[in-house]
Amino acid sequence: MKGFQGIGLIALFIIHGLWAQTPRTNDSVVIRNIYDEALLRGKSYELLEGLCKAAPKRLSGSPGAAAAVEWGYQAFKSIGVDSVWLQETIVPRWERGKIEYAKIVTRHTGGQELSVCALGGSVPTAKDGITHSVIEVHNWEELAQLGKAKIQGKIVFFNRPMDASQIYTFAAYGGCVNQRVQGAAQAAQYGAVAVIIRSMTLASDDHPHTGSVIYSDTLPRIPAAAISTLDADYLSSLLKLEPDLSFHLQMNCRTLEEVTSYNVIGELRGTERPEEIILVGGHLDAWDKGEGAHDDGAGCAHSIEALRILKQMGFKPKQTVRAVLFMNEENGLRGAHTYAEEAERKKETHLLGIESDRGGFSPRGFNIEAGKDTLDRLEAWINLLTPYGLHYWEKGGSGADISPLRGKALLMGMVPDSQRYFDFHHADTDVFSSVHKRELELGAAAMASVIYLFSTQGIPAYEK
Repeated sequence: MKGFQGIGLIALFIIHGLWAQTPRTNDSVVIRNIYDEALLRGKSYELLEGLCKAAPKRLSGSPGAAAAVEWGYQAFKSIGVDSVWLQETIVPRWERGKIEYAKIVTRHTGGQELSVCALGGSVPTAKDGITHSVIEVHNWEELAQLGKAKIQGKIVFFNRPMDASQIYTFAAYGGCVNQRVQGAAQAAQYGAVAVIIRSMTLASDDHPHTGSVIYSDTLPRIPAAAISTLDADYLSSLLKLEPDLSFHLQMNCRTLEEVTSYNVIGELRGTERPEEIILVGGHLDAWDKGEGAHDDGAGCAHSIEALRILKQMGFKPKQTVRAVLFMNEENGLRGAHTYAEEAERKKETHLLGIESDRGGFSPRGFNIEAGKDTLDRLEAWINLLTPYGLHYWEKGGSGADISPLRGKALLMGMVPDSQRYFDFHHADTDVFSSVHKRELELGAAAMASVIYLFSTQGIPAYEK
């Protein structure tokens, strides 16, 4: 009798174990199917190529941006979403104009051209350019110590490099990007006539990297340009030999009137609670350097492909799954704010926002804007996703375009391997051929997998 009872208890534990494992087993099968669809029959690479070739230079307000909007609308139509529409937003318009020109003249080397590009939003130089001496600084403290007496009438050269000791390159970027964004305003208060900024990259090459500059409303707006890392090192070495060398800079950029553009939105309608929204997205605009492949064509391809994968598999989400291709992330976030304002006006309920804006490299996991309690709840998914290289689930920032939804939804940002991202970021090198097909496909599968898990298992409580 005792033996029989023992067998019965063992059987009961086995049955209980099977019941406990069934949801996990089903999830494993579905996620495996998601990855098979992405890797064997995926369309993300094809989507990205279409965007890069149809609209390679798509800064907000440009003809390229308009072409990108049309591409996005047709891309959603091609995968058979339940609905697709354009959401109007007013965006700034800045043009680079004729290619920039810079040259230094020294007693030792004579004239030497340098690789530079205007920073986004910069004012131009005089028509024939400006020629002044240069003073090198690395931070605001050095700038203040030099003061107006030594800076007035000169070009300030900000030469603080990204910290190569940082394993996570976004931390290295964050440690020096303020000189690009605020350098012109900081230098203008001491009478500088222009600024030259070392490019935000760990690569040593001749490709200058653009990006936004922000001026002060109370100080003169002075021309701002980026210089390639090789030429930044070259200029720094020459200044040690000849501090009074001449620097000639010519830029023809201009700011025009604001224009109408659009976010592009596609969605799969929820079957049980369609009023609840799971959002995925990337930004459609890109700087006019390269083709905007990693920044952020990859995020757009990830978002569209995630919806295609789920639809192709016959998955019926309980909540509405919406993909948004945001306009104007690079120089204003107008599309992001328009989207959030419209969602507020319609009283829409967003449960989750996932953003992809860190390139098309192999995904490692997600940053999550939540506290320890929510992160602990998500630990149940680690065993499901670790086999696919998704081992990183950390508290951190999600993304610029979904940030206006902060406090109204759980926000996540996909984190790919970051080592090569800043080789391409905002530079001529950010082209379709720089994206690896398989890495891009893995990113789309990661996004689709998280959407599936949230839709089927519900959104955990989170700390706002």
